[in-house]
Amino acid sequence: MDAVVVGAGPTGLVAAVGLARRGHRVRLVDDDPGPVGDEQWARRGVMQFHHPHAFRPQALDVVRAEVPEVIDALLARGAEPMTMDPEAPAPVDGELPPGTGLRCRRMVVERELRRVAHREPGVTRVPARARGLVAERGRTTGVQVGDARHDADLVLVAAGRSGRVGEGLRAPEESSGCASAYVSRQYRLRPGAEPGPVTSVLGAVAMHEGYTVVVFRHDAGVFSTLIARPTSDRRLVGLRHEAAFDAAARAIPVLASWTDPARSRPITPVLPGGRLRNTYRGQLDAAGRVPLPGTVFLGDAVCTTNPIAGRGVATSLMQVERFLALLGEHGADHVATAHALDAWCDEHLRPWFLDHVATDASQAAQWAGEDVDPTRPPTSDLVVSATAADPSLMRVVGPYLGMTAPPASLVAVHPRVREIYASGWRPPVADGPTVDELAALVAGASPEPSPEPVPEPVPEPATTRA
Repeated sequence: MDAVVVGAGPTGLVAAVGLARRGHRVRLVDDDPGPVGDEQWARRGVMQFHHPHAFRPQALDVVRAEVPEVIDALLARGAEPMTMDPEAPAPVDGELPPGTGLRCRRMVVERELRRVAHREPGVTRVPARARGLVAERGRTTGVQVGDARHDADLVLVAAGRSGRVGEGLRAPEESSGCASAYVSRQYRLRPGAEPGPVTSVLGAVAMHEGYTVVVFRHDAGVFSTLIARPTSDRRLVGLRHEAAFDAAARAIPVLASWTDPARSRPITPVLPGGRLRNTYRGQLDAAGRVPLPGTVFLGDAVCTTNPIAGRGVATSLMQVERFLALLGEHGADHVATAHALDAWCDEHLRPWFLDHVATDASQAAQWAGEDVDPTRPPTSDLVVSATAADPSLMRVVGPYLGMTAPPASLVAVHPRVREIYASGWRPPVADGPTVDELAALVAGASPEPSPEPVPEPVPEPATTRA
C-alpha cells in the first residue's frame, strides 16, 4: 500500500516508521528543515516544541513497540527514566520496564525519531508543505504538495493543532479555552551541581494563590521552569520579558533554588506560551459518516488538552498504536478502520478532554477567588489536591495521574473528598510572593508598563456534546 503521512512531529514520525515496518511504502511530508547542530532547532509553527515536556509510560510503550532503538539513543543522551509507582522495578542494564516514562526535552526525542524515520528504507521524505488532499470518486487519492501530486491509497493527517489539511471535512470540534497561559525557560545544571528541591515525579510543583510554578527535569542536566497564570490576569503578561521573569525566579523560593546562578545557567530565552485550548474532533462528519475514505486524522488533529498535565504526546501515540492495529485488522477497508478508530478515541480519549474542560474551569474559579463548594461533586483537580489531607486517596488518585485509570475512577473517592472540603480544609499555598506582590515585581522589572488589570471576562462556554 502507498501511504502519505502529513506532518513529522512525534505522531507522524512513529506512524511513518510503523507503516514502513509493516511493508507499506510511505512518503513523509513536512517542510521543517530539521535541527542545526545539537541544540538549535526552531521548529516553526510548533509553539510547544521548546516548552516543558515529560514522556509518559503510554508514549514510551508505543515507542518501544514501533521504534525501540530510539529508547537506547535517548538514554545515551541523558534522558532520565521516571515512574509514578514507587514500587516499580528499576531499569536493568538500560532496559526500561513497562510503566516507565522519560524526562526528556521534546527536541531530543524528535531528533532521534526523525533520525530513524529518515533512515528507514520504506520511508521517503518530502521536504515541502502539503497544500491539501486530492480526491476522486468520493475517496482520497493523494496529497497536493506544491505543484506536484503524490498519489496514495491512504493519507494520515498528523500536522498538529495548527494543520489545515482536510479542514472542513469533519464535524465541528468540541472546544474550550484552558483559561490559563504560561511562560517557561530552559536551564542547564552546572558541572557537578545537584538538582534543586524535588517534590514530584516531574521535578517540583508549587501552588500559589493566583499562579502556579512547575520545574520539569529533562535530559543531560537540562530543566525547564514554568509559571502559569490565569488568562484573566493581564498583570503577569510582562513575565515574557527576561528581566521580569528573572526577577520572579529570584522571588519565588522553588525557582530561586533551581535557578541560582551557582547551580544553573539559562540556555534559552524566556518562551511565552501560545493560545491554549482543549479540543476534540473525531474522524466523522456531522452525519456520522467517514467524509473522505482513505483519510485518517491522528494526534492533535483529534485531541488537545491543557499541556500542564503532559498528556498530549501520550494520547497522540496511543492513537498511532491503535490505528496500526486496526489497519492490520481491516486492511484496505479504510472506512471500517476510521469508524473503529473514531469509536476507540471516543471511549478512551474524549474522557480526558472532558476532564480537562472541567478541571480548567475549576482552576479558573479558584484563581478568581471562588471557594470550593463541598456540596457539589469535586473536579479531578480538587480530588488530587485532597491527597495532601488524606494520603490514602492515592490508591485511587495514583492510577488516574498515571493514566492507567480513567477520570471516572475518581468517583469512588468523591464522598471522602467532599468530607475533607466540608471540614474547612483547603489546599496549602506554597511560600512565595502573593499574586499582587508578583504583579508589582513584574511591573517594576518589565521594559514596558504592564497592562492595567481588566475585569475577569465571562467564562467561555465549552462546546461539548452531552
